[in-house]
Amino acid sequence: MKKPAQGTGDSRRDRIFRRDAFRCVYCGEVFPSEELTLDHVQPRMRGGDVSEGNLVTACRSCNAAKGGQPAWAFLASRRQQRENFLKYATSVWARHRRAIEEAARAFSPPQAMQ
Repeated sequence: MKKPAQGTGDSRRDRIFRRDAFRCVYCGEVFPSEELTLDHVQPRMRGGDVSEGNLVTACRSCNAAKGGQPAWAFLASRRQQRENFLKYATSVWARHRRAIEEAARAFSPPQAMQ
């Protein structure tokens, strides 16, 4: 695959930031591009790829907190960040969204019987 010419502003990073409206998909805040990073929903070290369906915009703080965890593990016990992810990360692979939803259900304590 041919890379865009230097200075065209159409790098993968720029496309993902624009796609996600310069918003961290975890905390939901909008940042200038200098304060954003690309995050692998499924980390490369755990078999994830570099496709746009596996990449999202994340602020430095959220990306550092997630570290090398897959998004489903990071978000299982973080309700607000999970809701933000499901609201803003609309272009990730459907299998990643399903994994996050399934992990949240597994983490949620069973409701008391009435």
